[in-house]
Order: sequence, then C-alpha cells, then structure tokens
Amino acid sequence: MDRFFKYKLDHLFFWTVTILFHAYTRIHLIEQAGYAQFTLEIFLRNAMLALPIYLNLRWLWPSFLNQGKYFLYGILLLASLAVYVGIKNAHDVYLYGNILDQPDQRNFFNHSLYNFSIVLFYLSFSIALQLSKEWYFQRQLLQRIEIEKLNTELEYLKAQLNPHFLFNSLNTVFFQIDKSNETARETLSKFSDMLRYQLYECNGNEVPVAKEIAYVKNYVDLQRLRSNENYFIEFSCADNMNGYTIAPLILIPFVENAFKHISHFPDAPNEVKIQLGLNEQSFQMRVLNTVNKVNGKPFGGIGLKNVQRRLALLYPNHHRLSMTEENGVFEVNLELKSV
Repeated sequence: MDRFFKYKLDHLFFWTVTILFHAYTRIHLIEQAGYAQFTLEIFLRNAMLALPIYLNLRWLWPSFLNQGKYFLYGILLLASLAVYVGIKNAHDVYLYGNILDQPDQRNFFNHSLYNFSIVLFYLSFSIALQLSKEWYFQRQLLQRIEIEKLNTELEYLKAQLNPHFLFNSLNTVFFQIDKSNETARETLSKFSDMLRYQLYECNGNEVPVAKEIAYVKNYVDLQRLRSNENYFIEFSCADNMNGYTIAPLILIPFVENAFKHISHFPDAPNEVKIQLGLNEQSFQMRVLNTVNKVNGKPFGGIGLKNVQRRLALLYPNHHRLSMTEENGVFEVNLELKSV
C-alpha cells in the first residue's frame, strides 16, 4: 500500500477510471461529430475537472482550510467550481449547439446544473480519497510511534538497574566529601540532578521545558569544569519558559554533539554557543561550535540520527531542523512548533 501511494498510483487509477467512464458515455460523439470533437470533449472536460480538484488538494486545503480560514476557503473553492462550469457550458454550446446543430442547446446556462453536479461529485470523491489516504498514513505513523515507544521502554527497563545503583551511590559519595570542597560537591550535585531527571522525570511523553533546560544547563556546567581558558562556552536562555512542554531528552543530543566535535585549536578560540528562546508559537534552539574537520569526516553520528527520527515521529510537520557547517563553524537550528 505504501508503494501504491508513493508512486501516485492512486491518482493514476482515479483518472484512468474517470476518463474511461467519460469516454464510454460520450462514445456516440465519434459517429455524430467525429474523432476530433470526441477527443476534444474528453480532454477538455477532464483537464478542467482536474483544475478544481488539484487546486483544492494542493493549495486551498493546506493554505486555508487547515489554517482555519473557512470562509475564504469556501469562496475560493466555489470560484474554482464556477470556472469549470463556465468553460464547460461554453464548450457544450459550441459542441451541441454549433457542431451538432441543435438549436435548443445554444443556451449558455442549459447545462449549468448538470456540470455543477459533475464537478461537485468528483471534487467530493477526491476529498474522500484524500481523507482516506491521510487516515492510512496517520494510522501507520501511530503504529510506528507505538513500536518506537515500546522499544524505548524495553531498553529503558533493561538499563534501569545500573543507573539506580549509580544514583544511590552518588548520594553516598556526596555526603562523604568534605564540606569545604564546595567545587566537588557542586559537581556531584549537578551530576546527581541530571541522573534524577533521567530516572524519574522522563517517563512521560512531555516534560516542562524549564526542566529540560535545567538538565541541559547542568550538562553545560559540567563541561565547563573540564575546559581550560582556551575554550569559550556561552549559554543563554529566555526568561519566558513557563507553561511550555517538550518531549524529554530531545535537546541534549545537539549539545552533546557540539562538545564532542568542538575544535581543539592551541592558538585560537574554541567556542560553543547555546541559545534558547520561546515565543507564542514555537520553541527555538541554536547551537554553534567551532570545528577542525579532518579527512572529510562528517560531524554527528548515531545520536543526531536518532534525534532526527524522534523529531519526525513526535513532531511531524511541526518542527524545522537545519544543520550546516561553514567557515569552521557547525550550526544547528531547531524550531518546535506547538502541536
């Protein structure tokens, strides 16, 4: 079925049946008006029929109906139907009134109701087919998400024992560190907070974006402790983050990738910049890091591929992701639109 839709065989089937049926109902024109007029009737009628159908499917539906602009959608749809009826009426007058010399068929509005009912029927049928196709793809998507979720839960359960043990051990080590060693205690506390977030707060489909950002910030702070004065790490976040939710652990792969592939210039700055923002419609993330690409080796890996798959499953048609490398800087721009 996927190949049927992939290669547009549904369109081919629809128009094959439509044209053959129309040709069958107009076959008498071959004898009465000749092959040329028969061919013109078949071509003109179906070409004009395709106009409102594809205008609706490709432009009116996604640009107006899906955007809630119902009145404008209705006006433009009726206008496309009127264009079909007008052109077909004119051709009917030419064919039946002039070519076949039937005086009672020379009234321009004689076939208006019939032509309108024809285009309305085929338009409705095309909409029904499109809805059926969207339902099929939506069902396939839900099945993939469910399988992905089950696999993730299985892997999570397999890996839970060691993280729980590690988390409890970290708490023990924390209280054994001398209180005067604030740096070590702060480092361990950040690492413990990250582990707690992964273990106890990432079980749902979404988490408050503030918690996800806190997790990312803890990771960045730990990376700062490992860096010397030749590394410049900048983390900035907008203040208006309350009330927005996000899929858990969807941001960290991009940050991990930046630190994994950061340049190591001994005589030039090595930089990582992370910028997070939120507006009424979307959440934005921008991550930059300097790189020294060697032997054409690509940046990123299985982590970025996995997060791209997660974005496609969790935010279909509601995200934008771009990754570019130019002038020694690798840049990631992610936008998550409200679903």
